Amino acid sequence: MLKLLLVIAAAYGLLVIVVYFMQGRMLYLADVPGRTLTMTPGDAGMDYQDVYIETADGVKLHGWFIAGRSSRVLLFFHGNAGNISHRLDSIRQFQDLGLSVLIIDYRGYGQSEGRTTEKGMYLDADAAWRYLVESRGIVAGDIILFGRSLGASVASWLAAQRQPLALIVESSFTSVPDIARELYPWLPVRWLTRLSHATQDHVRDVRCPVLVVHSRDDEIIPFHHGEAIFASAHEPRTLLAIRGSHNDAFLRDEHTYIGGLRTFLAELSAPALLR
Repeated sequence: MLKLLLVIAAAYGLLVIVVYFMQGRMLYLADVPGRTLTMTPGDAGMDYQDVYIETADGVKLHGWFIAGRSSRVLLFFHGNAGNISHRLDSIRQFQDLGLSVLIIDYRGYGQSEGRTTEKGMYLDADAAWRYLVESRGIVAGDIILFGRSLGASVASWLAAQRQPLALIVESSFTSVPDIARELYPWLPVRWLTRLSHATQDHVRDVRCPVLVVHSRDDEIIPFHHGEAIFASAHEPRTLLAIRGSHNDAFLRDEHTYIGGLRTFLAELSAPALLR
């Protein structure tokens, strides 16, 4: 019995060590389903420009700029898996709402250089902001920050540093330690976690209108995470509850989703239409 307990303890200890050192690879899934760009906005009938942005630490990022009908630009930060070519459905939705879209791949994703780290992702976000403001001449008051899942932590971090027109947080966890504790209750995640991505904490420091979108059916990040993030946001704030799984609710419940986005956007100051 003692030998069995020692074996179990050793196996558990080894698992803890593996999780501690491998958590970046567990969270940043750039190779799932892959880094190859499978489509472009052009394949979906949208005009676009390839964009290359250099970060403050010298990493070259790749993204797309898709012009819309108004002066408003949505800066899009995607989730932890895949690349920008897997987000064409969302780009199409934002285009239908009249928004221009800048979407980037984080370092280590898609055609972007570098190795993915939490600090690096924040540098990526800041570089994308500076590209819009400095290279394209977009005023801060016309920029909407959007983040889905992991990307919501990046968008909310940037919103706390800058002063955008608005922030949209979709399908996000409150923080990595919080969601890890729920997914792995048998691990001492509070001690193990080296990553934060503390969306809820970032949102507390945001001083622009905030829309929190979350599915009541989300099987990966429970709805109460969205409720907690919403509770931490300052007014004006809106909670939009939709239905569907973590990865498809914005399509499965598209009517509710688009209606909520349209209402939120309409309540912001009216944009000047491009001539």
